[in-house]
Amino acid sequence: MDFLDRLVEAKKDGKAVALCVVIDTKGAVPRHAGSKMLVYTDGHTEGSVGGGELESRTVNAALESLKDGRSKLVEHSLSAEDPTSAGVCGGEVKVYIEPQVMQPILLILGAGHVGQAVARIGQLLDFRVIVSDDRTELCSSDVMPGKLEFLPMPMAEIPKHLEIDERVYIVGVTRGSSVDVEGLGPILEGSPAYIGLLGSKNRWAATKQGLIERGVSPEKIAKIKSPIGIYIKAETPDEIAISILAEVIERLKS
Repeated sequence: MDFLDRLVEAKKDGKAVALCVVIDTKGAVPRHAGSKMLVYTDGHTEGSVGGGELESRTVNAALESLKDGRSKLVEHSLSAEDPTSAGVCGGEVKVYIEPQVMQPILLILGAGHVGQAVARIGQLLDFRVIVSDDRTELCSSDVMPGKLEFLPMPMAEIPKHLEIDERVYIVGVTRGSSVDVEGLGPILEGSPAYIGLLGSKNRWAATKQGLIERGVSPEKIAKIKSPIGIYIKAETPDEIAISILAEVIERLKS
């Protein structure tokens, strides 16, 4: 198994994975230094660092590493005399764990003036930026140049093409409440790290009522932050984009 190829493949597929490497051993151990294992967020593994309790503890540490984004050095005793031992071989094993955490995704709903500004400024930050709008003439690299991805389709179809999980930060800057009511239901079936909507209090009230009438639960509606952004007396599209992204960054860092 070529672990480098596996890591590249995981990155292309948008999967977070932790690389676990045995870096040092003493005495009798099940696997030699240099043995490798990949651990995915669902607990699936490829390769091995020794099997049994040693491997189970390594998997748990790798999953923790994927959550907090920090590398870890884990030491395992395999001595039968040690009550915390991970085995009975008699040796010691050190495993280095390095999470390959994927870029957070900035999903922009709406390719109007504010959406364009958010996309332009968002590219300067550490996000994978994706723009979606059902107006295909706006949702394109001709209108929005740069390192962007596009989902030119109705909002309700987005979850068919992008998993809405904890990596996704959603900025809703669509052209109206009716668009949000029509499309947010399927979006809210996912578990985004953040979702905010642009608009006045009246627009949010109309959107909320429309979602309720469509059967969207109060718990799902409560995920939405509206109005979006940090209050800085923003007026222009660029100023509004900065206020929005400041709030996204705050949520990202919390």
